Amino acid sequence: MDGRPEDTAAATGTRKSAGRGTGRAGGRAGGRASRHRHRASPTSVANPAPPGATGGLYRPLSDHEVTRIIEAALTLLAELGMGEVPANLTEVFLAKGATLSDDGRVLFPRALVEDTIAIAARKFILHGRDDNRSIEVGGDAVHFGTGGAAVQTLDLFSGDYRPSTLQDLYDFTRLQDQLANVSWFTRCCVATDVADNFDLDVNTVYALLRGTTKPVATSFTLAEYVAPIVSMLDMAEGGEGRFSRRPYVKAHISPVISPLRFGEDAVDVTFECIRHNIPVSCITAAQSGATAPATLAGFLVQSLAETLASLLMVNLISPGYPMVFSNWPLVIDLRTGAFSGGGGETAVLNAASAQISNALGLPSGVASSMTDAKALDTQYGAEKGVTALAAALAGGNLIYESSGMTAALLGASFEAFLIDNEMHSAIYRTLRGIEVSEETIGLEAIRDVIMGEGHFLGHDATMAAMERDYVYPPLADRDPPITWSEQGRLTQWEKANAAARNILDSYHPTYLDPAHDATIREHFNILL
Repeated sequence: MDGRPEDTAAATGTRKSAGRGTGRAGGRAGGRASRHRHRASPTSVANPAPPGATGGLYRPLSDHEVTRIIEAALTLLAELGMGEVPANLTEVFLAKGATLSDDGRVLFPRALVEDTIAIAARKFILHGRDDNRSIEVGGDAVHFGTGGAAVQTLDLFSGDYRPSTLQDLYDFTRLQDQLANVSWFTRCCVATDVADNFDLDVNTVYALLRGTTKPVATSFTLAEYVAPIVSMLDMAEGGEGRFSRRPYVKAHISPVISPLRFGEDAVDVTFECIRHNIPVSCITAAQSGATAPATLAGFLVQSLAETLASLLMVNLISPGYPMVFSNWPLVIDLRTGAFSGGGGETAVLNAASAQISNALGLPSGVASSMTDAKALDTQYGAEKGVTALAAALAGGNLIYESSGMTAALLGASFEAFLIDNEMHSAIYRTLRGIEVSEETIGLEAIRDVIMGEGHFLGHDATMAAMERDYVYPPLADRDPPITWSEQGRLTQWEKANAAARNILDSYHPTYLDPAHDATIREHFNILL
C-alpha cells in the first residue's frame, strides 16, 4: 500500500459529489433524471474544504485584553515563578538568567521570557510516516486531530461502555486512517489490558505504526522508556538513527502540575525526547476553580504562565525546538467538582487560549469536542459543535480531543470518529468562507437562466459550484420524512455504527514491512 488509502464514502468528511452530466457538450444536462444522476454520482474532484483552513476570525478578547493577560502572566512568572523544579532543570534555568527566591521557587525575569518567546519555533513540520500526510503546524492553519486517554470504549455491538483494550486502540488507529479530516492521531484510549507500563508504552506505539502513516502522538510513562521505543521505531524504518532524522511520533507531555509547579517525571521525559529529536506538545491542563482560578480571566493568566514555563524549559534546553504551545483550559462543574468537557465556558476559554497563543506567534494547541454525553445524542452534537467551531474560528492550529471522544474524555467511540469527521468537514467549510469574484457572482449565469429555462438546475455554473463549493455529508440525513421513515428511521449513530463495522471488517493496512515487524517482535513483547 502507498500509505494514503482512498477515503471511503461512508467514512470521510468529503462528499458524494458530481461528475459531468449527460447533456450536450458545454451545455446543461438534459432532463430531470439526468440532473439527479449527475448530482448523486461520485466524483474524484478535490475536497472543497480540506484541513488546514484559515482561522482567527473569532476573537473573544480585545487586543487590550490579550495584552493585559500576557502582562499578568509575565508578572506571575517574575514574582511568583515555579515551584518544585527538578535539579537538572533548575540548573538550566539559573544558567540562562532565572533566579531563586528565598523559598526556593525559580523566578523568571520578564526579559528572559520575552527573549525565549522570540527564539521559539513559529512553525514546524509534523511529519507523517508517509510524507504526503505531513502537516505544517503554526501560522493561521487549523487542523483537527485526536487526544485523550480514555479508559473505556463504547462497544460497537453492545452499545455500552467497557474497559478499553489494545485491540481497541489498533482498531481506532486503522479506522481514523480512513478519515480525511483527522490530520494526526494521538492514541485516544489506554490499553487497560496491558498491565506493565513499559509494555503499555511499547505496544501503544506499535499499534500506531501498524494502523496509520499519519503523524501520530503518544506519551511516555518514564524517561527510561524513550530510548528503547526509539530503537523500535528505528527497526520499523530499517536502520539505526533513521527515526530521529525524520521523526513522525510526537510526545504528549504535561511537565507542569497546576498551580505553578513542575512534575519531575515529565520533566525527565522532556529532556529525553529532546535528546532523541521527538517533537513535543507540552500540555497545561488546569481546571477552573480547582487547580486554577474560577474567574475566566484569572484562569487564562495562570494557565498562560504555566505554558510559558514549559516553553522556557524546552527552549532553554534547545533553542527553537519544535513544541506545540498546548494551553488547554479545562472546566469543572463547580456544583459537583466533576470535569466538564462541554459547555460555553470550555468553548470561550479554548478559543481565547488560541487567540493568546496566536498573538504570541506560537504554534497553538487547544482542546474541543470533550462532550460530557455518553450517548451520541443531541447533547453530544450541541457540545461538540459549539466547542469545535469556536476553537477553529479562533485559529487553534492543532485542535486536540476533537475526534471520537465521549463521556468527558473517559470514553472513546468508533461511531463518534465518523460523525466528528463529518462535523470537521462542515467547520472547514465554514472557515473557507465565501469567495467573491466575477465567476462566483455569475451575472452571465443569472441572465442565461432568466432568459432560458428559468431555473439553475443542471446549468454549467451550478455543476461547477457543486464540485467546487459544497460538502456533502455521507451520514447526515437530508431526505424528506417519508423517505427517512421508509428506510427504517435510522439515526446517525446507527448509520455510523454500520459504516464503522464495514471499515473494520474490510480495512487491514499493512504499513509494517514483515521483516521489520519480525525484528521488532524479537526484541519487544508485542501483544497485538
